[in-house]
Formats: sequence, structure tokens, C-alpha cells
Amino acid sequence: MVTKQLLTDLPENADLRRADSLAREIFSDVANKWALLIIEALGERTLRFSELRNEVEGISHKMLTQNLRMLERNGLVNRTVHPTVPPRVEYTLTEPGRALRTTVDAMCGWTHQYLGHIEDARRRFGD
Repeated sequence: MVTKQLLTDLPENADLRRADSLAREIFSDVANKWALLIIEALGERTLRFSELRNEVEGISHKMLTQNLRMLERNGLVNRTVHPTVPPRVEYTLTEPGRALRTTVDAMCGWTHQYLGHIEDARRRFGD
């Protein structure tokens, strides 16, 4: 975690320690399993809602809608509506979303690297 010393020069809105900071709100928004999985699924592609739902196994229609709206509100996903009947809606990561994907990819890599270790630890713990 970031130490208090490193945060002394940050504006209040960027300070994760402050409960009312925008940084903490954004962190809370994007640090959930569905948001991370959506970011990973989009990658460098443009996908329609149904394609995203197929990519993110187990996500409900409601959760996908809520998370896409949140990611769009935070400027991480672009939503494009094509004027067809029925309307075609597509989702793409923005530049900040692609930058965040680098971190998500690293987390996925970490998970794959240490999955066996974590499984062993859970067995010893009784899970």
C-alpha cells in the first residue's frame, strides 16, 4: 500500500486515505471482480453487450449493466450506440481503461503464477 509519506503532496481528492476522496471512490468502483473481468474481456476489442456477457461467465444482465455504466461514468469505457433497428450498442476501453488493463493483466498473471501456492495454503487452513 502507498505510505503516508508518499501521499503528503497529493491534493485531497487524490488521497486514498481520505474517506471522502474521489480517488477512494474510483478505487472502490474498479476494484471489484466484475469490473476487473469486464476490463480484461474487452482488452483491445470492441464488444457488444451480449458478447461481453458471454465472455464474463456468471455475470447477470443487471450486474453487467451496472458495471458498464460505472466504467463509462469513470471514463474507462466508451459506449457507442449505432442507429439501427434494434439499436446496436458496443463497448470499448478508453485510453485510461487500456492503461488500467495493464494492471489487471498483471493481477491475472500473479493469480496464475501463485494459484498452486494459494490452493496449498487453503488446504492447510481447512478450506
